[in-house]
Amino acid sequence: MTVLLPVLSGLGTGLALIVAIGVQNTYLLRLAVTARVQVVAAAVLVCAVSDALLILAGVLGVGAVVERFPAALVVIRYVGAAFLLTYGVLAARRALRPSGEAIRVAAEDDGVAVVGVAAGAGVRDAGAPGAPHAGPQPAGRSRTEPPRRSSRTAPAMRTAVLTMLVFTWANPHVYLDTLVFLGSVANQQGVDDRWWWTIGAVAASCLWFGALGFGGRLLRPLFARPATWRVFDGCVAVVMLVFGVLLVVGA
Repeated sequence: MTVLLPVLSGLGTGLALIVAIGVQNTYLLRLAVTARVQVVAAAVLVCAVSDALLILAGVLGVGAVVERFPAALVVIRYVGAAFLLTYGVLAARRALRPSGEAIRVAAEDDGVAVVGVAAGAGVRDAGAPGAPHAGPQPAGRSRTEPPRRSSRTAPAMRTAVLTMLVFTWANPHVYLDTLVFLGSVANQQGVDDRWWWTIGAVAASCLWFGALGFGGRLLRPLFARPATWRVFDGCVAVVMLVFGVLLVVGA
């Protein structure tokens, strides 16, 4: 019972801090509905491991070092602001001038490749009325073939991981909130309880990012509609631009 209380306290504090609309969560949700499960898993891992490292560093007292070098946070702030503003402008452009595709995803890893869905076309199965006819198939071969490895898979993974790393580590608030604040709260728990509290806080990050990344995949049918993408990209643009401007002004 004495162990359970600090673990639950760390879990609740961690969830209260990360369960909010932010650039990291917004980008992870976008990956959840557009990317392969391997890409989503990699992004979730980046978020969870990054949070765990920052929390552990805070418990070990690194937060005090960060507070002594405010110039480093200023550099991080402007780099992060430039990235957020650029991403926000691109999202606004997608919302105002959609590309004509509702969703492009090589979907579930069930051995069947799913191609992009054009705006207004709806979802069509192979062989359904109105679907383009691919011509006669050779005897003994099925219409459904396992997806082939594409050279585009690796860049998609790299892009997702690198973007998530920038959203996570180029945000000065992550150092103040996670490194300084959570580290300070953890060290207030006492010598015996602080590590149990830390386990709870790390578990909160793993639970939240896992739920958002893999649970967000359930929204794929909703994102098959072009209008949903326009609304979502509009919200992404607002989030990114607002956070970017706040970083510029030093808020």
